[in-house]
Amino acid sequence: MSGYREWQRGSEGSRVLRMVYNAQRTYLAEHPTESVGSLTAEKIIPYLSGNLTALPTAEALDNGVLTVKVSVSPPVLLDGDGGEYDPSGDTDDGLWDVGG
Repeated sequence: MSGYREWQRGSEGSRVLRMVYNAQRTYLAEHPTESVGSLTAEKIIPYLSGNLTALPTAEALDNGVLTVKVSVSPPVLLDGDGGEYDPSGDTDDGLWDVGG
């Protein structure tokens, strides 16, 4: 059961990142002279699907809350200490990342 729960959280983390990545790309398409490094949550939120009023979060394997760093592309999840979070160890496997 714990293996399934880990996969489910990883899959949800990927979904959150894909949603933010799509919002980033849409925003940048409308603002082609802006750099990715200048992106903020306030700029991206209006472009999220589902009329969200805040950036989505994900749940870490240890039940911690993961936030999304929007000033890099593709976006990454950050742990509570501000470090990048991807316990799968593979940045393009589709779990805990946008995937390749």
